[in-house]
Amino acid sequence: MYIQFPPEFDDILQALGSHAAEFFLAASLYHARKISFASAAHMAGLDFDSFKTRLTEHFNQGFIMADEGVLEDMDTVEKWVDLQCKF
Repeated sequence: MYIQFPPEFDDILQALGSHAAEFFLAASLYHARKISFASAAHMAGLDFDSFKTRLTEHFNQGFIMADEGVLEDMDTVEKWVDLQCKF
C-alpha cells in the first residue's frame, strides 16, 4: 500500500516510526472494529507481536475486547470449572 501525504506531514510521520501512516490507518480500522486484529497487523505490514507492541506504545493497550466477549469467556470458564468440580 502506498499512501502519499503533503510534505508538511513528513516530520510528524517520521517521528512516529517506519510506515506510520499504514500503521495508524490499520489501527484506526481495528479500533473502529471494521477489521480484525490479524487483518490490521497485516495491513500495517507487521507481525502479530509487533503490531500489539505498537498499539500499546501509541494507545496504551494492545487488544480491544468487547464486553460481550469477556462476559462470554467468563461464562465458558465458569461452566468448565463446574464440570471439573463434578469429577
